Amino acid sequence: MLTGKQKRFLRAEAHHLNPIFQVGKAGVNDHLIRHIQEALEARELIKVSVLNSCALDQREVAQQLSERAGAELVQVIGKTIVLYKESKEHKTIELP
Repeated sequence: MLTGKQKRFLRAEAHHLNPIFQVGKAGVNDHLIRHIQEALEARELIKVSVLNSCALDQREVAQQLSERAGAELVQVIGKTIVLYKESKEHKTIELP
């Protein structure tokens, strides 16, 4: 579980990032989860955007992604979700 200070730090780190995944009308599926887990292992911090065609609410999508990918939900702002998971092999982010 992240503290408030850690979430603020990660939000600042994620500010300049572009979303690398989009959730559309197919919603959250196993294929998407596998790719998100791989990206989190490589990058630790990613953004995911929720398209208007997605049937689920962005908060529901964020909850499902964080639970199924084993990641921490940092922020949901608008249709953008920020996820963090400490990498086992490529650790680059030092949390305060």
